[in-house]
This record gives sequence, C-alpha cells and structure tokens, in this order.
Amino acid sequence: MNFKFAALVTASLAVAGAALAAAPGDESADAVARGRYLVRVAGCNDCHTPGYGPSAGAVDDSLWLTGDRLGFAGPWGTTYPTNLRLLLAGMSADDWVAHARTAQTRPPMPWFNLQAMTDDDLRAIHAFVTSLGPAGQPAPDYLPPGTTAPGPVVQFP
Repeated sequence: MNFKFAALVTASLAVAGAALAAAPGDESADAVARGRYLVRVAGCNDCHTPGYGPSAGAVDDSLWLTGDRLGFAGPWGTTYPTNLRLLLAGMSADDWVAHARTAQTRPPMPWFNLQAMTDDDLRAIHAFVTSLGPAGQPAPDYLPPGTTAPGPVVQFP
C-alpha cells in the first residue's frame, strides 16, 4: 500500500514538474494573444487587412495583415499598406524591434505610434504576426506625386 502511495505521489510530482516546464510555451501563447490584442486595438487591421473597416472587422484571420491594394493618395504620392505577414516573416523579433524603432514611413502610416510602443509590445506583435504565417502578395509599390494610381485610393487633401 505504501509503495502504491509513493508511486502515486512520484507520478503526481512528475506531472506537476512537466506542467511547470511547459510554462515557457505558455508565455509564447500569451505573447501571441497579447500581439493579437495589440494589432486589434492599435488599428493595424484598419489599413493592413483588406475589407476590415467596411466589414466592421468581420474578416477571416487568414486575410489579416496581408496588405491592401487600396492606396492612400496625397501630396506625398500614393502609398499602400504593407503586407505585414510577408515583412515580419523575414525578420527576427530583434530585427522587427529595430525596424519599428527607426521607421519613418510616408503617410498615413503612424510610424510614431510604433515608436511609442514598448519592446514587449513590439515583440508580442511579432509573435502574433509570425504565428499567422506568410500569406498574400506584396503591396503595390509607392507612386510618386503626380502619378495616377491604377486602382482605388483614399484621397487626402
């Protein structure tokens, strides 16, 4: 009887130890969930996910952050939302943090909001975006002022 009790206790401790050893994997899942939350509340999908705004956010995750062919035209020319899934797939978390810290993109991208995020925020966003995997096509190239965009644009004054 004592042997069975000792075996049960030993097995229980082994299970508990395995659960504690899995904690770093849970941190990764936590980072992905936090990144998803940040992408949502920071408005990343508003531009970088096709159809997100007009559908009130009812876009399948498979399209999230794949960029858009809807251009933003103004005195700077015409810019297109980057396919973040392709961009971040080629970057480590450290590369992404460095990129976000130094980026100064054309309007309407609020690059200054990226720079206001903490390193942990940026790493969580990287964890989420890379968890989605690469998908979609690269965004169209920037068009200089005076060049007519081939597709639809949001026109700024």
